[in-house]
Amino acid sequence: MTDQSPGDGIPTEAEHELVGVPDGFDRLWTPHRMAYITGERPSRDAGDGCPFCSAPERDDEDGLIVHRGEHCYVVMNLFPYNPGHVLVCPYRHVSLYVDLTDEETTEFTALTKSAIRSLQQSSGPQGFNIGMNQGDVAGAGVAAHLHQHIVPRWGGDMNFLPVVGQTKALPVLLEDARARLAAAWPGE
Repeated sequence: MTDQSPGDGIPTEAEHELVGVPDGFDRLWTPHRMAYITGERPSRDAGDGCPFCSAPERDDEDGLIVHRGEHCYVVMNLFPYNPGHVLVCPYRHVSLYVDLTDEETTEFTALTKSAIRSLQQSSGPQGFNIGMNQGDVAGAGVAAHLHQHIVPRWGGDMNFLPVVGQTKALPVLLEDARARLAAAWPGE
């Protein structure tokens, strides 16, 4: 059965005939992303829903912590761009890089270097994106607590999914990536 589209004279299928008919698209369901999309953002106050204040209060596996330092720590990104995407965070709840103490800055930098070495050892990326978004207008998802992204990159790791479907296919579970990185962490 066909219906006439209003005004164009082109016959179309009735809507009730389309239910359950394949449309040629494969679907990669990522319902876990809704927690990020619709989730509440923490306030500017330390501990008030801040994921970077609460992660160190958990054990390493549950908190997805790769390494703990004296002033800063390294944690897996719960919503990674690529497998092995980690964040370097100070324990102290500060929002800007310039607010770090000299000791925090030194360890922040050292942990960034160690994270890169660990990622090279555990998964052999061909490059890295490293950066911080400071402030809501700069794109920081959690602007209240400073964190630096370290994203491993491989040739061909971008495909149509992020561009067209706003979806990223990740071939490694967070827990497995964390275990590999922790095992490859450079010795003190």
